[in-house]
Amino acid sequence: MAPWLQRVPFKAPSWTSKLKAPPTRVLLANLPTPLMPWSCPLLQDLSVRWSLKRDDLCGLELSGNKTRKLEFLLAEALDKGHDCVVTVGGLQSNHCRATAVAARMVNLESHLVLLVKDQMLEQDPGLEGNLLLSRLTDATLHLCAASTYRSLGGDLQAADRLNEEMAQQLRRQGKNPYVIPVGGTCPLGTWGYLSAVDELQEQLSPEDPVDHIVVAAGSGGTLAGLALALHLAGGKQQLHGVNIQHEPDVYRKLIASEAMGLGCDETLASAVAGEVQLLSGAGLGYAQSSQLELRCLAEVAKVSGVVLDHVYAGKALYHFCEYAKANPDAFRNSHILFWHTGGLFGLYSQAERLQSLPKRVSSFQPTQPQPKVGERENTGPEGLG
Repeated sequence: MAPWLQRVPFKAPSWTSKLKAPPTRVLLANLPTPLMPWSCPLLQDLSVRWSLKRDDLCGLELSGNKTRKLEFLLAEALDKGHDCVVTVGGLQSNHCRATAVAARMVNLESHLVLLVKDQMLEQDPGLEGNLLLSRLTDATLHLCAASTYRSLGGDLQAADRLNEEMAQQLRRQGKNPYVIPVGGTCPLGTWGYLSAVDELQEQLSPEDPVDHIVVAAGSGGTLAGLALALHLAGGKQQLHGVNIQHEPDVYRKLIASEAMGLGCDETLASAVAGEVQLLSGAGLGYAQSSQLELRCLAEVAKVSGVVLDHVYAGKALYHFCEYAKANPDAFRNSHILFWHTGGLFGLYSQAERLQSLPKRVSSFQPTQPQPKVGERENTGPEGLG
């Protein structure tokens, strides 16, 4: 039996031998996650075949791509004797929820800096979606006005500054916080997706090669890990990152920076960043969904039984398919792997906007059998059994 929730020595893939590998990981995720054929109803006119890599099945409370990163980040926190973790994200952040749950599992406190609308700053944020799980695991929430975040630049550096200021407050209180960057995006967290590609290679069939891999790009760490791993492992698939939060240049710089942080030289890092196809998927803005995007994820669930979140995976799938329809020759008769990054808990916040779902609801009244002659009529619970 695997030593669940324990730190274990980490054996890095052979093709990462020139990188700076971490010594340990803490076992949090249900791995390997399934790779399955997917009856996705989209792009049928192009005769594409779909496969789905289900990182939404990393675990129940830990569902999603953040779990792989947290295995390495929390191992370092424990190795260095920290007593709590600090991270930052939006009000319905999947990353913050996963961090809170995972930290509690390994007996660390969690402090979450959550960005809220200015008018919500003095209000209780409620118990909806990811917030419910974070609060059930006794995370301490620190609400920060989104306008403050924007005034600091509204970028990854601004998030780092909020993290560090929160950590300084905790140090003054005598605590020893471990700071986790937004999304777990840092060179150490990138190992989660270097390992994921090693896992994927074991699952792929040489007789049925994948042509394209599609993934949502939020803070960018998952995309960076996949990009570097595919390059080092000699993967032939074209990687498509669908930008949910930032402009393409931000992601290219981040991919190169993560690679260099792991020991790649600048030439290799630039080459890795240049190999990724970056597509626009921001739509109406972060966590804002159009009716077309919601209709897309509803159709996918109805046909395939797979539920995508509205912030990342659902949006990424919709905008990738729009790109493919505009460039059909690049995708006709191809095999596409979509990487499901989880995030379903946040979908509850969209319940009212999904009222257009088919109303397959009706009352049901079973027929009442007539008692046979000589039988006592069943008049209630006392007649049961």
